[in-house]
Amino acid sequence: MSSSAKEILITGCSTGIGLCVAKGLKKRGYRVFATARNPEDVENLKNEGLESFVLDLNDSNSIRETLNKILEQTDGKLFALFNNAGFGQPGAVEDLTRQALREQFETNVLGLVELTNLILPIMRKQGSGRIIQNSSVLGFVVMPFRGAYSASKFALEGISDALRIELAGTNIFVSLVEPGPIESKFRDNAYKKFRENIDIDKSPHKDRYQAMISRLTNETPSYPFTLPPEAVLKKVIDALENPKPKPRYYVTFPTYLFAYLKRILPQSLMDFVLTRASNAESKKY
Repeated sequence: MSSSAKEILITGCSTGIGLCVAKGLKKRGYRVFATARNPEDVENLKNEGLESFVLDLNDSNSIRETLNKILEQTDGKLFALFNNAGFGQPGAVEDLTRQALREQFETNVLGLVELTNLILPIMRKQGSGRIIQNSSVLGFVVMPFRGAYSASKFALEGISDALRIELAGTNIFVSLVEPGPIESKFRDNAYKKFRENIDIDKSPHKDRYQAMISRLTNETPSYPFTLPPEAVLKKVIDALENPKPKPRYYVTFPTYLFAYLKRILPQSLMDFVLTRASNAESKKY
């Protein structure tokens, strides 16, 4: 490995987008530090030839200790951070407990910000850096029964916009990647959280949840226009290598479509479109 290889820390690399981006950037010549929450996943990443460490965004000690281990390997340098780790907590807002919401925000927002803030002094010292946040189409539009996830991604978008403006003139760039449906194990993990935190039998939405379960456990893509994770890799590469990276990168046709509709439609019509899309999804099952 060339000593001039640019270093990047990626969270959530066990499967899907994180694994694809880690392998793709390593092949491109980056020095990739691929992290995951579970030790078994870290061993699998090492078997893939990646430098890998355990990093749990819900644990401040894990964040600090893992970052220090990585910096020991890089002589204190880090070119980029790709905040990819996260999960979706399905369920109607009225069925969400305080603890379920807390878990959603701990991983998707609070741990991510803590890690980012520890890395920013490093980037300031070296005079440059790239921070890439993996958001979602649900970071700027909302569909029913995804309120917790959308709330966390809306928060991520807001704090990333603020950070981008605050870092103006520092040569540290912040970009949001906003995927629509991507092939991954996201639905598997969402189903586990749904079963763990939602009391179906006591919910007024019990019938609707049956369709949700069918969607989350279906092995085929539940949306048209679903793309492989390589589509996200392409955007991450541009965010890393473009002299003037974009503040936002849309991925998949639904993301472009909903972004356009959000700009031109009044809220009542936008709600109608999103409700129809959600209902159509349910009727498939």
